[in-house]
Amino acid sequence: MRLAGKTAIVTGASAGMGEAIAALFAREGANVVAVARRLDRLEQLAAAEKDAPGKILPCRGDIGEPATSRRMVDLAVTSFGRLDILVNNAGIMDDNTAVGDVSDEMIHDLLRVNTCGPLYAMREAIRAFLAQGDEGGNIINIASVGAIHQTAGVAYCASKAALVSATRNTAYMYLEQGIRCNAISPGGVLTDIPLVMPKANDFGFGRTSALLAHSPEMGMPEDIANAAMFLASDESKFINGVVLACDGGWTSF
Repeated sequence: MRLAGKTAIVTGASAGMGEAIAALFAREGANVVAVARRLDRLEQLAAAEKDAPGKILPCRGDIGEPATSRRMVDLAVTSFGRLDILVNNAGIMDDNTAVGDVSDEMIHDLLRVNTCGPLYAMREAIRAFLAQGDEGGNIINIASVGAIHQTAGVAYCASKAALVSATRNTAYMYLEQGIRCNAISPGGVLTDIPLVMPKANDFGFGRTSALLAHSPEMGMPEDIANAAMFLASDESKFINGVVLACDGGWTSF
């Protein structure tokens, strides 16, 4: 098993990519603190994976609140003795609005969840890694092709670009402590986000649809989970500060 004896936290684990990542990690031996706002979905995930070598422990919380990050890290350490891996997957989508029309609320909401949330989680994870005193730790941030490709509105693209920058900064800052920090930038992936995202802004969607029309075949949550597994495992021990595009080649043109 590739993650035997490891403890991981996966945010946004109630559906889609986060659910797939948490399930795969548990099947590969990791104990997983699964974090999301929908506790019932987390409990269903834990029940579905009850026979996996690793245990899934549900943790209800809003990642945009700093207290959630403190609580989930404390839960991992008190329940399993340590923390080895953090996967910042939780995120929300905007409505394709360009900067001239974007609302204060949209800017606040996207940065709160997509940027501030991961920063809070990274801060608490780094503190736990350093307190363990054995050098090492692994952070995987789920960014987006929107960080470099104009596939969404300004709030979403800015929030993910900031996360990419935080990924590289963290990799550099803690290089000597053996802490790795990488990001995955998914392209189009079949999740339930389209069911909950706001109605598209007409002007913004008119602009982004020119690129969306050239998107390759949609990926599956398991495709992103497999990439996260690679970055979480020792197979990627020489990879640090990298943004791994998982987009079917979308950003190659």
